[in-house]
Amino acid sequence: MQDILKDQWSPALTIKTAMLSLQALLCSPEPSDPQDAQVARMYLDNRPEFDRTARYWVQMYATPKKETDKDDAIGRVCEMGFDQLSARRALEKHKWDEQAAVNELLGM
Repeated sequence: MQDILKDQWSPALTIKTAMLSLQALLCSPEPSDPQDAQVARMYLDNRPEFDRTARYWVQMYATPKKETDKDDAIGRVCEMGFDQLSARRALEKHKWDEQAAVNELLGM
């Protein structure tokens, strides 16, 4: 499979080709030719820590939030003095990232 993220990129690539290449990259990591050297080093030197970190990132950023989790997040934002509707809208807009939602509500 060609390395479209390095020297094989072309504007003529289709979305399908790009997605297939990314899928292949994600399915079989190449720590000897990494996109991120720090991650590759952890993968090679401390696989249990790499696996824990990967699980954490999946849980935090790639797992849909449960309704009870969403209700808890709304409650925490409302405890800061914001109304429920504004809290929900900001949280939804920022994919349930509480810090980003509060920053928006504060006008930051």
